[in-house]
Amino acid sequence: MISLNKIEFSYFNHSGTKPFLFGPLDLTIKKGELVSVLGPNGSGKSTLLKIIGGLLKPVKGNITLFEKGYDNYSQKELAKNIAFVPQNAVSVYPFTVYEIVMMGRTPYLNYMGYENNQDCEIVEEVLNSVDMLGLKDKPITQISGGEVQRAFIARALAQQAELVLLDEPNAHLDIKHQIDLFRLVLELNKSKGITFISVSHDLNLSAHYFNRSILLNSGKVLYDGATAEVLNKENIKSVFEVDSRITIDNGSNKINISFLD
Repeated sequence: MISLNKIEFSYFNHSGTKPFLFGPLDLTIKKGELVSVLGPNGSGKSTLLKIIGGLLKPVKGNITLFEKGYDNYSQKELAKNIAFVPQNAVSVYPFTVYEIVMMGRTPYLNYMGYENNQDCEIVEEVLNSVDMLGLKDKPITQISGGEVQRAFIARALAQQAELVLLDEPNAHLDIKHQIDLFRLVLELNKSKGITFISVSHDLNLSAHYFNRSILLNSGKVLYDGATAEVLNKENIKSVFEVDSRITIDNGSNKINISFLD
C-alpha cells in the first residue's frame, strides 16, 4: 500500500543550532495492517507520520501509494486515501463539533462545496461511533481536550480513507475512551479493511491492539516486526534505556510490560 524508499529528511532543532537527520529509511506498509510506531521523544515518530501523510516532503528518496508516486496524486485524491489525526488538534474558531467532522467530507463535496444527505449520514454515524453525537452542536472551543481529540478522530473517519494516521490518538483521553478508541480501530480494521498507523508512548496499549510494531530512534528504524517479537526486554532496554519484565496473558496471549525501578 505504502512504500518508502531511501527516505531522508532534516530540520533544525528549536534552538536552530543542530539539525535533526531523519533516515535514510526504507519501509513498506501493507493494506489492512495495524502498525504501532514507538520510540523516545524526538526519535522521529511524528515526522514519519507526516511524511507518509504527505505533509512533509523528503529531501531524498521517494514514497508511493499503491505503487504510484505522491506527485501523481491531486490533494483531493490523497485526502480520499489518507487521513491524518494530529497530535494536538485545535481550532481557534468556534466551529461546532458537527462542522469539524463534516470537514472530513471535503474531498467528496460537489463543485459548489455543499454536502448531501449521504455526507450527513456518514458524519452522524462516525459521531456516534466515537460517543460524540450528543455534543455535535457544541462549539469545539467549549469542550474538553479529550472530547476535542475524539472530534478530530471522527473527522478523519468521515474521510473514509483507506489509511488512517494517528499521532498519539489516546492523548487527553481517559482510560475508558482510550479502550473504546482502540476497539473502534480494531473493528474498522476487521470490518472495512482500514489500515492504521499509530504513534504512541503507551507500549502496553500498543502491544494489546497492534500486531506490528516499529521501534524508532534518532530518525532510524531499529526494530520492525510482529509486536510480540519487537517488544522484548532487550529491545526496550536499547531504545528506551529502561529495564522491563515481559509476561504473557494466558487468556488473550497478549504481552504485558512492567517497568522496573
